[in-house]
Amino acid sequence: MSSEEQVLERIERARRRKPRVREELITLAHGAGGKATRTLIEAVFLESFRNPLLEPLADGAVDGGLAFTTDSYVVTPLFFPGGDIGDLAVNGTVNDLAMCGARPAYLSAAFILEEGFPIADLRRITESMAAAARAAGVAVVTGDTKVVQRGKADGCYITTAGVGMADPAAGLSASAAEPGDAIIVSGPIGEHGVTVMLARGGLGIEAADLVSDTAPLNGLTARLLEACDGGRVRCLRDATRGGVATVLNEVAGYSEVAVVLEEDAIPVRPAVRGACELLGIDPLYVACEGRMIAVVDQRSAGAALAALRAHPLGAGAAVIGRIAEDPPGLVLLKTAFGGTRIVDVLVGDPLPRIC
Repeated sequence: MSSEEQVLERIERARRRKPRVREELITLAHGAGGKATRTLIEAVFLESFRNPLLEPLADGAVDGGLAFTTDSYVVTPLFFPGGDIGDLAVNGTVNDLAMCGARPAYLSAAFILEEGFPIADLRRITESMAAAARAAGVAVVTGDTKVVQRGKADGCYITTAGVGMADPAAGLSASAAEPGDAIIVSGPIGEHGVTVMLARGGLGIEAADLVSDTAPLNGLTARLLEACDGGRVRCLRDATRGGVATVLNEVAGYSEVAVVLEEDAIPVRPAVRGACELLGIDPLYVACEGRMIAVVDQRSAGAALAALRAHPLGAGAAVIGRIAEDPPGLVLLKTAFGGTRIVDVLVGDPLPRIC
């Protein structure tokens, strides 16, 4: 059986699983990117809208040479060290297209504004979006605006969609990982989620040098795919809600393999690690907005790492683990103390509304 046939078979087995939402009402956990989110997506949205392009539940849909994605942003506060809801919206949509192996081209932007929202803040957001779009080489070409009564929103929400040109031969999929593959992260993890949480105040924690990692990754992914001849990159995912742990659990589940991580190899800045320890949070579950996970054929790992490190956004790239055969569906972490623990998917998220 060819690699492509194996991927399709794994997707078909995942499709036959029937998750069920047990709650009667939506909770914050359903939007956190963990188990509750996954169950909601599969049991409600996928069941209603099922089609071959949606079933892989990737960062976007690829059909021939076209890639398409959409996303919404409800981050609080709207402005935080290193970014704001505007550049976050552009970068997040660009990155979803990039994770499909696509070259982003056009974006839409829809705004839901609350009555009383300052025009000066809106202008600051749109100017930030324009700067982010120029940096990523994309254009915002259409959009929409709605205003709701005071108290019916939280200042400003943004919904974006993006279109890009894809290489259908890239074959990127969370179902494509094979035993022996290397797992690479493009830089230190957890910076965005911790930055936003500290920006909310009230925690008594200060980290003056900590800023969000929000950035467009399309240039980085293009360099990686070129260095690895495209087909030797199995999967790309940006580690947003739910962090690195959630992304790798998806890879383990969809590819029916084990993911084995080396704790000492995972890059985490001291400020992030310290804040996570004080908050009782594992950095593996904290969102990034400018970091990606790449699963790469072991023979291409050296070239992939060199290509990432040669780009400013990948200077801190590291191989953090490998794909193994057993136990299938699990993510294991080899700790600094010589033990091994399971890295499961959280039901909710201790840091809600970070994107």
